[in-house]
Formats: sequence, structure tokens, C-alpha cells
Amino acid sequence: MQTDEIKRGVFSVGAVIRRAVLSWLASAALCFAVLPGEARALGGLLMLEHISPLFFAGVFAAVFVLSSCLPFIIKRDTAAPERAASAVVFVLLAALAVLTSPTLPFAILCLLIAAGFACYAFLGHDTSPLPCSEDVPKDGKNDRIFIILTAAAALAFVIFDSIWTICRVRSFATPTFDFGIFSQMFYHMRTTGLMNTTVERDGLLSHMSVHTSPIYYVLLPFYMICPVPETLEVLQAIVIASAVLPLFLLCRRHGLSGAERCAVCVAFLLYPALIGGTSYDLHENCFLAPMLLWLLYGIDKKSIPVISVSLVLTLMIKEDAAVYAAVIALFVLVSSLLRRDRRGAVTGGVILAVSVAAFAAASYYLTTHGDGTLTNDRYPNFIIGQASPLVTIIKTAILCPMKLVFECADPEKLVFIAETLLPTLALPLFTRRWERLILLIPYVLVNLISDYQYMHDVFFQYVFGSAACLFYLLIVNLADIKAAGVRLCTALSAAAVSAVLFSSVVFPKASSYISRAFVYRDYYDGLRAVLDTVPDDASVTATTFYSTYLSQRAVLHDVRYSSDKNIFETDYIVVNPKEDRNYKKYGQGGYSVFESRLRANGYERISSYGDSLVIFKKNTAGE
Repeated sequence: MQTDEIKRGVFSVGAVIRRAVLSWLASAALCFAVLPGEARALGGLLMLEHISPLFFAGVFAAVFVLSSCLPFIIKRDTAAPERAASAVVFVLLAALAVLTSPTLPFAILCLLIAAGFACYAFLGHDTSPLPCSEDVPKDGKNDRIFIILTAAAALAFVIFDSIWTICRVRSFATPTFDFGIFSQMFYHMRTTGLMNTTVERDGLLSHMSVHTSPIYYVLLPFYMICPVPETLEVLQAIVIASAVLPLFLLCRRHGLSGAERCAVCVAFLLYPALIGGTSYDLHENCFLAPMLLWLLYGIDKKSIPVISVSLVLTLMIKEDAAVYAAVIALFVLVSSLLRRDRRGAVTGGVILAVSVAAFAAASYYLTTHGDGTLTNDRYPNFIIGQASPLVTIIKTAILCPMKLVFECADPEKLVFIAETLLPTLALPLFTRRWERLILLIPYVLVNLISDYQYMHDVFFQYVFGSAACLFYLLIVNLADIKAAGVRLCTALSAAAVSAVLFSSVVFPKASSYISRAFVYRDYYDGLRAVLDTVPDDASVTATTFYSTYLSQRAVLHDVRYSSDKNIFETDYIVVNPKEDRNYKKYGQGGYSVFESRLRANGYERISSYGDSLVIFKKNTAGE
């Protein structure tokens, strides 16, 4: 090979990234190999105390320089040997890690990753032109049919999700955390314009002190038309279903046929973690699915207005929404650099800079003016001293990546992995355009490496953002399949698997709430009739499942989470004596001690309903 040709190969973006991956793996393997035996245990973080960042950097630099000089020495392209070396080094590192922390799920996951590296070694990187085209396929009348079918599926999603979540409200199944707080917050937004609550942190404060979520104001005009808690459930269903529009447009932009688009959208609407994520009622995370898909569509379409609006709205969702935007920006930046797309690289760089700045600003605001970020709660397995878990995660990813792989292979997460990857047929994992795997970072970071149990549960709100990235990967990897018949069968299979999982995982839980609301309707009507005797302008302390119904007032507290000072200053106390966990702070006597305290503070029992509702009123002077 000529020297100029070698230079172009060695200093291309793809070659630099390839050698950086090899150098990183080699450094991680060597540092892990020389650790003392007890520090290799992947169940803890002791390895971080023994790995020298300076030694790691030295090994990285040495391997990188050597691999960069080798082509000039042997006068040959070394791309294939470098890929093979990365695969071999990973196998050695994984083998040592599995011998140190032997679990079957960990070993299987390491084998799967090793298989991915083997494919990378033999097949290389696909640098062919992207299948995305400016020419949108037209199917005429059939196209309109699939648009109608997709819209009907979205409407069915809204109806079903609204029914089962409304039934949760109507059957007193919505707790203070996380619905009573938002229901009261919207009461304050409607009456004062501020995102205040008294129940979230046992005193009047703005929800913006807990999470930076001004996106809620988007819902306020609709809530004001019908200001009841049930409205919020319906609005959330509409927000999630609206993600089908950018999803459908992305499918069309990447050349999928009408039937394939419809199948992908149905798979999305039946995705267990999407509809299951509404199981604990309203959360700002529901905006992640549509906003991230709009952002990805704007990037694919190279539309500055779409990118700008979707990025701003994404950053308004929550402080950690910036992480999703930053990952998408990193994907765009790397992808554009690999293909020498200067405009794309600038777009990715700008989005990345804005996202990092927004995250830093939100974190600073919450630290100095709010309750701080909640990373300690979400990542208890990455806490070292006073260091931020996010810093520890980044440090671990660089110095000891097998720790992250080990955390992903926790046995309790296997069902979650099946429920979230099977509806996509695991297609997001299969690609020769390796830069796309960057979009798996939210799935790994948010859902898999955390020991916080709700992060890897399809019935909680932590999968909306990951789902958007997974389905984008499904679309672009599906578009890489050249055979139209295979592509259609794959899309239909994804829809079928989603349907099966929806029927077996989500529907039984949803239908139980619907059944309960109708079977015990008279009982719940009786509860509401008694609760309606509490004046709207009165301050109230309630047990968790009565807070939503009583949330349309200025002052509301939760028995379990409030101080005695706030509890005994409210006008009314509304409790369920049978909910023992609400009275644990009163010792072994539980409710009996609590009731004695109520009477000692001037409260008298004024009404009840069965054995599950008792209302106390505070005596005032002169009564």
C-alpha cells in the first residue's frame, strides 16, 4: 500500500474509533487481570479503588499508538486484525470475569456479546449508503388503508388505557405516590398557575424543586376543561398514543411499506412497557416516547424546526431527559463523522452541547434550590462515598466495563429483558452499522444496570424513553433487510409477539382493575358519598388511597409521610384503619396509638363507611 493510502486509512474516523475500542478493551483486560483476587468480585465496586486511572491511560495510549504505527511498519491495512484483536481481548476479559463471578445469566450474556464481536471481526462495519431516502414510497389507496388502521389502533390504545387507569381512580387504587401529588399539583396549577403541592414533601413547595418538569403546562389547558383526576389519565394515554405519528413517519421515511409501517406501529402500541408504564398513573416520562421519536424524525429529515421544537420540549420533560437527547446527539455525531456528513456532525454536536448544558443547569438548580437529584435512590449499587453515582457509572464503564455487564445480567432482570426485547424480536441488537448500538445506552443505563427494582419493571414509568430508542433501531434495522417478504414477516412477527405479551402480561392486570371498579361500584359510590362531606376548602390529612379523591384542595398531607406537626394542624383526618403500613411510625400499637393521638389533639370521629373509612374533624374554639 502507498503511504498516502495508509495515512487515509489510519486517520479516518472509523479507524480511530476502531483502535480506540481495541485500546479500551486491552486496558480494561490488563487492569482487571492484575487486580487482587478480592477486588475482582463484580458484585461490589472494590475494583475501582484498585485500578489506577493513570496506569489505564498509559496502557490505552501504548496500544493506540502501536496499532496506529503498525500499518506503516508492515505496509498493510490492519483493519481486520484490529477487529479480530478486539474480539479476542473481549473473550479473554469475559472469561476472567465469569471465572471470578460465575453466574449462568452473566456467562450467557458474555457469550452473546462475544458473538457480536465475532460478527464485527468477520463482517466489519457497513459503510454503504443509508437506506433512508428523500423519495417517500407511495402506495396509493393501500397506503390510506394502513393509515386508517394505524389511527384506529392508536384510538383503541387511548380508549383501553383510559378505561383501565380511570378504573384505578374510581376504585381508589391510585396512591399518593405517584398520583395524589400530581392531582393536587394540577389543582394548584389551575388555581394559582404554579406547580405547587403540599403532599409531595410534607409542606408547600413547587414540584420543580423535585423534578424540572415544566412540560406539564402543556396539559394544563385541557385539564382546565374538565379538572378532575381522571382527565389526567386520559391525557397521558393521548400523549403516549401520539408517538405513533412520528413512528409512522419514520417508517415511511426509511422505505417501509404501508403494511410494515402499520405492523411496527401496532407492535409499539401493544408494547408491554408502554401501556404497562401507565400502571402507576401520571408521570412526565410519558412525554419521552413522542418527543424522542419526533427528535429522531427531525434529525433523519434534517429539519431544523422539527429538531428545535422537539429538543426544547424534550428538555422540558425532566432533568434526566437531557441524557436521552445527549445519547441521540452522540449517535448522530458519530454516524455523521463516519460518513463525512459535515452538516449532520454539526447538528449532533449542537444537540449534544445543548443537552449537556441543560442537564448541568437542571442539576445545579435542583442541588442549590431544590431537593437535589435522585441518582442515589436510583443507583444504590454505584454509590462510593460522596461521589455522584453518575460519575461512578462513567468511571466504571471506562475502567471496568464487565461490572456493567454483570449488573445487566442480574437474574431478576431477565424477565424484564424478555418483555422489552422480544416484541422487537431483538432486532435492535442486529446490525453491521455498529454506531447504532449507541442508542442502546438509555436501555442499559436507565433500565438494566440499576438495582432500583422499579427501573426494570414494565409496570413503571422508566421505559418510555428506552422504548423510543429501541423502536427507532427496529425501524432502521428492519429497513436494512432487502427482501420485502422477509421484512414484512419480521414486522408482522413483532406485532404478534407484542400482542401475545400484552395479552399475557398487561391485560390480566388491567382487566382486574376494570372488573373491580364495576363489581364493587356501589361500595365505591358509598365511599365517595362520605368523602364528599369533607368541605372543599378544608385542609386534610389522608391515608394514601384517599389522597387522589381529596386532592382538589390547597392543603393535603399523607399520614404515612407527614410530620405530626402538619398532621395535627389540618381540619380533617381521613383514614383507612386497615392499612397498617400507614401507622408504622407509631410503633407496635399502630392505628390504635394514632387514633389516641388524634383524640388527644382535639379530633373527634364524625363519620365512617364500613371498616375502611373513618373521618375525624378537629374541634375549634367555641364548638
